[in-house]
Amino acid sequence: MSSTVVSSVYVVCSDAAGIAGNIFAFVLFLSPIPTFRRIIRNESTEMFSGMPYIYALLNCLICLWYGMPIVSPGIILMATVNSIGAIFQLIYISVFVVYAEKPMKVPNGIGTGLETLQLALYAYFNDASQEELKHPLIDP
Repeated sequence: MSSTVVSSVYVVCSDAAGIAGNIFAFVLFLSPIPTFRRIIRNESTEMFSGMPYIYALLNCLICLWYGMPIVSPGIILMATVNSIGAIFQLIYISVFVVYAEKPMKVPNGIGTGLETLQLALYAYFNDASQEELKHPLIDP
């Protein structure tokens, strides 16, 4: 009986921590809004760098992949918050590219394209590597 109580307390605490983490992450994803209001108002990115948003998008996509039920069952909260974060980061990057000066558009666009390609290749080859793991490297 005591193991059932401990298990139910663990589940409740785990869910509470996951929901709190999602709320904090969502607020974190909203934090660049004042910067982008300034960018839109001034119609210029000024001296802001777009790299943090590209890094944040890559982080969201990797964590989204990790949180998918196919990859890691039982952590769907991670997938939900990171899918929302990826949408926010894509919006931020799009606004940044629209208002960036000409020389800054090229590296940011290339970086975003390459990271999307990297994630797609990882998803494709991850399935292939799962099949290879089923077969031993050396047949006896």
